[in-house]
Amino acid sequence: MKRILFVCLGNICRSCTAEEIMRTILQREGLDKEVEVDSAGLISYHQGEQADPRMRSHASRRGYHITHLSRPVRMTDFYDFDLIIGMDDSNISRLRDLAPSLEEESKIHRMTEYCINKVADHVPDPYYGGAQGFENVIDILEDACEGLLKSL
Repeated sequence: MKRILFVCLGNICRSCTAEEIMRTILQREGLDKEVEVDSAGLISYHQGEQADPRMRSHASRRGYHITHLSRPVRMTDFYDFDLIIGMDDSNISRLRDLAPSLEEESKIHRMTEYCINKVADHVPDPYYGGAQGFENVIDILEDACEGLLKSL
């Protein structure tokens, strides 16, 4: 079984949405028994909290039901997951700093590496923005998750 971990800063907007979008795509393709997905944050400030209500609302309108509770990245994640996917340069840098070895560091990738149609160098954090920011994040994540599936 392939295991993928999506990571952002607090695990309440981008990474939990990527997890749910990817889970939905895997179920649609009948691959949910072959690929496992999870998400985590680089800070533990929101540990145990649901996703941001604005993100849950925007995602729900598109048929995604985010139920994940925020958790921080754990050292064991570097051993337990085959791919660790960060949302922006800051996430990637911090993940590389945390990686216990070069082998585990090689598992780290940027979400937008998998984009097919969208041109984006990162998934922007919508937390301090308005509705369009949440919609843009979902657009990028849908595209990148489709590309990620093709890469598996």
